[in-house]
Amino acid sequence: MKEAMEMEDIYRRHAQTVYKFLLAQCRDADLAEELTAETFYQAVRSIGRYDGSCRLSVWLCQIAKHLWYQHLRKTRRQSETLTEDITLPVPSAEDDVLLRAEYLDLLRAVHTLPEPAREVLYLRLFGGLSFREISDVLGKTENWSRVTFYRAKERLKGAMEQDGEV
Repeated sequence: MKEAMEMEDIYRRHAQTVYKFLLAQCRDADLAEELTAETFYQAVRSIGRYDGSCRLSVWLCQIAKHLWYQHLRKTRRQSETLTEDITLPVPSAEDDVLLRAEYLDLLRAVHTLPEPAREVLYLRLFGGLSFREISDVLGKTENWSRVTFYRAKERLKGAMEQDGEV
């Protein structure tokens, strides 16, 4: 009974971390949810092998990573047998240059923002940090991080629209 309560607590504390990790990998909410459940099933089966040499969340994400790779291998084998003759369209060199130019314009626009807004945007968009993590890094509240990000995003939209980019 006590072990079941401990596993419930572990799930409650780490399920979101594992889910977000998997969602970042597969970009499919349903698949991430399915793999998260499988991760915790595998963790329950192999909890005796957890030696404490790393954080529990790291160990769980390692299990999730292995399950993600297994899924990729399985789907790759299936898709190879089904779609050997299908070729995917390759973006033209012109499209590639245009996308790169738009990306550079966006970075230039972000760089013109005042300091706290620019830093919050960099941490959120390029660093992939949550608002809670941003608030910890900058020593502000989570709400401040959210509001600053929103205002910076709106200011950036306005600047891009003014330049005719959006």
